[in-house]
Amino acid sequence: MQIDVFFDPICPWCFIGKRRLQRALGLRSAISATLTWRPFMLNPEMPPAGMERNAYLINKFGTESRVRRLLGALEATGQSEEITFQFDRIHHTPNTVNAHRLVHYASEFGLAESVVERLYCAYFQDGRDIGDLDELCAIGRSVSLESSSLDAYLDSSTDVSWVREQNSLAHRMGVNGVPCFLVDGELALQGAQPPEVLARLLDAGAAA
Repeated sequence: MQIDVFFDPICPWCFIGKRRLQRALGLRSAISATLTWRPFMLNPEMPPAGMERNAYLINKFGTESRVRRLLGALEATGQSEEITFQFDRIHHTPNTVNAHRLVHYASEFGLAESVVERLYCAYFQDGRDIGDLDELCAIGRSVSLESSSLDAYLDSSTDVSWVREQNSLAHRMGVNGVPCFLVDGELALQGAQPPEVLARLLDAGAAA
């Protein structure tokens, strides 16, 4: 079974959705799935250097009180998936083009899922700037990607246009929010659905 996962590494619901998909696959151990991580940019117009976190949140959600409520709800939901969000450590919201490039590069070595997990943990638990090339190189090295080749890739403009094209393609396919799970190019489910719901999607894909 082929599962395309549309995601953005600064999306907390995508982190939750990844954990829930893993649980759903655990509930359906007879299903062998190959995951492909597909770029989706929540903020396609984000400046290359990103922006200050609080300014970003107020601009996106309106008021500090609403931001606090949303983050509190995410923290509670994260605990149910063994994710300890540390939102107070995040001081910068990055442009995610280079993070998506890193995942794409890692996919050539079968390490995309490991990089996705490291990106989520680095950003949401350690408060690291995953738009910074040095941070991305460190994350790549942590999953055993070779340093000099990775550095050269990230320092180039290779696949920048590919990320943006993939984001546009996702929208043309009808993906307007993430996470979104597409099974065998036919069945799609959007949102960080409970594992039992995702398991039913897997069942439908297996029966198709």
